[in-house]
Amino acid sequence: MGEVIGFPQRESRTEQEPLWREAVGHELRTERQRQERTLADVAEQAGVSTQYLSEIERGRKEPSSEMLGAVSGALDLRLVDLTARLTRTLAARPSGPLALAA
Repeated sequence: MGEVIGFPQRESRTEQEPLWREAVGHELRTERQRQERTLADVAEQAGVSTQYLSEIERGRKEPSSEMLGAVSGALDLRLVDLTARLTRTLAARPSGPLALAA
């Protein structure tokens, strides 16, 4: 039998980069709030449930590309613009954790 090698210890969740779904959700929520729109309004326009949109915004769900397209479209935001915002946000963060404000 071979030697058992343990997984390297990972930093705590608060010290890691955010997951993609967390960063996307934060950006979508920020844009929705900037537009002063409700979850229900955006969810209806995107064709998703309010609960599901809330879970996306909180980083609890990993939305498909179709779902991202629908929600982004409901916010008059092109996917390329959403991606560019995420890139700027993640690239500008210091070497420490990114604080995604709720």
